[in-house]
Amino acid sequence: MTQDLRARSATEVLDDHLKLSAENRFEEDIERNVSPDCVVLERRGVFRGREGARELARFLAEEIPDARYTYTCRLAEGRVAFLEWSAEAAHSRIRDGADSYVVENGWIVAQTIHYTVEPKDPGGGRSRNGKG
Repeated sequence: MTQDLRARSATEVLDDHLKLSAENRFEEDIERNVSPDCVVLERRGVFRGREGARELARFLAEEIPDARYTYTCRLAEGRVAFLEWSAEAAHSRIRDGADSYVVENGWIVAQTIHYTVEPKDPGGGRSRNGKG
């Protein structure tokens, strides 16, 4: 059964995006789900098209390599979707990930991305004075 990718809902596009990302199929994700004319707003600026999406994916992979992602909230209504997420890696983490998406004709046409990378406490959760 072949699905018309351009007829997918925002929920279907978001689900496909997350599935392909989890499988490290980033190029396929970008080709299937990101519009060639997509605009992404992120703290570093405005990123355009698929090359902008690739650049942002590279930044995230460098900032938090081999991370395990947890999706704490997924919402979609009409052509808009929202994702709240966190990530854990060996030496860093993200606790405040939040992305929003606008989906048209089965493509992500606009996205906002917010997250803060934090170093993990090498002391295993102890405070600086050794207590706690």
